[in-house]
Amino acid sequence: MAGIGVDRMGSRANQAADPQILRLENLDTDLRPPPGVAEATRIATDRDDANSYLPFLGADELRQAAAERVAGSTGVDYEWRRSAVISAGGLNGILNVLLALLEPGDEVVLTDPIYIGLINRVRLAGGVPRFTRSEIRDGTWRLERSSLASAVTPRTKAFLMMSPAMPSGAVFTSDDWAAVCAACRDAGAWMIYDSAMERILFDGLASLHPASFPSMADRTITVGSVSKEYRMIGWRVGWIVAPPSIIDDIALVSISNVVCNVGIAQRAAAVALRSPTSELDAATAIWQARRDVILGELEEFGVIKPSGGWSLLLDTSELGMTAIEASDRLLDRGKVAATPMTGWGGERASRFLRLVFSNEPVDRLEGLGARFEAALR
Repeated sequence: MAGIGVDRMGSRANQAADPQILRLENLDTDLRPPPGVAEATRIATDRDDANSYLPFLGADELRQAAAERVAGSTGVDYEWRRSAVISAGGLNGILNVLLALLEPGDEVVLTDPIYIGLINRVRLAGGVPRFTRSEIRDGTWRLERSSLASAVTPRTKAFLMMSPAMPSGAVFTSDDWAAVCAACRDAGAWMIYDSAMERILFDGLASLHPASFPSMADRTITVGSVSKEYRMIGWRVGWIVAPPSIIDDIALVSISNVVCNVGIAQRAAAVALRSPTSELDAATAIWQARRDVILGELEEFGVIKPSGGWSLLLDTSELGMTAIEASDRLLDRGKVAATPMTGWGGERASRFLRLVFSNEPVDRLEGLGARFEAALR
């Protein structure tokens, strides 16, 4: 497995201890969680039932809220007792699902570029990543549907999809999802959907879920998290909502892997899941405004427009350097911390530099273009 690069850049920025450094390297946010979350957490620290190994699969209230959340996105009726398991964060849920599904050598289809943490978890579970490409068209990301055929083989066991994707912010259109779902059905594979940011969408785009497509409900496993949409990174709560035919296997892996979930965080997660949609809409509007500032500031630097999520990519090959070189120069000369995408997909990933816009306000992002000029030109 390859290193993710974020730890290296974060450590360098922390060691510099310079408040003028723009922290664009790590997927954090300065926006607070929904109302009621902090209070529910404080109350839970005094509750005996929140300081327990039980129930192993997660609090009933939270499992029910997670099932309702996924049902609202899919139109599929999930009976929470037979369909929902709580995990210690979304990526723990992804790993548990992969461990439940894969035998050594089984292949998993992902988009390229994609979060290296997903690639590493496929490998950790004994799987082999296979990539279908996203291409840059009209200044934004589009799925290269023709590459699906070459990514699928007789060993394909699962598709692991994310929309908006991290780190690119690529969002599948309805036609994209139809093509991916058709390839998944034809391969007789599982669809693992990382829904961590599915509603963080810009420019009026609508959320689409693979389980809502024909003949996909019985093969789609949804893994969600409170970290992004609800700004609860430190709570470490996620969920897995899956067909009853596979949920027992996933539950057994979950118990065997992490044993139990974060007890003092589960009531707060249930509160967040039942917060009004308008609360997320307000946060998304702030993130979109920050994205727009970066797009304007870096118009001359090969920046690629994201359609959702918390981050965007910049193609450093147009500057005649690798992403690692650009990252080092930006920190040393421009006081900008940004992570190179080495290993985040196929061979071309090393061309891209990731900028996270979820953690810095607009007034600090203004002038980013001048920093890039000083560092890279």
